[in-house]
Amino acid sequence: MKIQSFTEIQLRKVADLLEGEVSHKELSSVFRDCGLIEGRTAENGNPKWQRIVVTLGDRQRQDGCGNNAGAFIQAVMNPVRFVAQQGRFNDVRQRLNEILAFVGLGLGEDGKLRPAEQARTLSEAAERAGRLRRALNERRVHADVLKFCREELLQDNYFHAVFEATKSIADKIRERTGLVTDGVDLVEKTFSVGSPILAINTLQSETEESEQKGFANLLKGVFGTFRNVTAHAPKIRWPIEEQDALDLLTIVSYLHRRLDRAVKVPRGPTGQGA
Repeated sequence: MKIQSFTEIQLRKVADLLEGEVSHKELSSVFRDCGLIEGRTAENGNPKWQRIVVTLGDRQRQDGCGNNAGAFIQAVMNPVRFVAQQGRFNDVRQRLNEILAFVGLGLGEDGKLRPAEQARTLSEAAERAGRLRRALNERRVHADVLKFCREELLQDNYFHAVFEATKSIADKIRERTGLVTDGVDLVEKTFSVGSPILAINTLQSETEESEQKGFANLLKGVFGTFRNVTAHAPKIRWPIEEQDALDLLTIVSYLHRRLDRAVKVPRGPTGQGA
């Protein structure tokens, strides 16, 4: 992925934000790890923000792109550096994404940069989040879906909001069943017609059994479409538009409502459904 060059103002904003996350000694180490050679700011006494701006600016002028600036950002925002400081990581990441949006980038929870919908104004991302939230409210979507339409998620892109929302479905199934598995295995163990843990109906007729199977297949389809894709091909970027996100999050809402109404099946002495 080729990253467009950062403007001097954008570099300064990045430097102002990230200088608090590294000491002078750590900054020198990060530069070395990224293959960045520090020139005229290497003398003692220069503020960290200046060292960052000059070093990154010199390198991107040499390269004609911002890839090394991107590598520096990822190195500083490596989640390992924030172990036991998740709140700080999330705060810095959110503020950093407000800057990165102007160069069409977003920093994910894994500390990696990805292409994102480019912002033109400071309020654009907030407007986008508010617009989608209003549309979802009009559809009366499940409350567990709305929490995944926060501004910081939409700054990454709509796919990320949908991806995070689908993860909440598996979380709810595990919470209700006590299972610790995931994906297809989780669905099959939970909604097996022969020995279900949860049932969306009474399972007293062939039609109701078919409905249970269909619901399980719908869950598998959602997991396969949005979760397995990122697990097996992390660099993929799906161009989900706002209308797509609205429709897909409505499907997730439907799944949440059916899960809320599902009944836990009593277990017999052998662990089978009664």
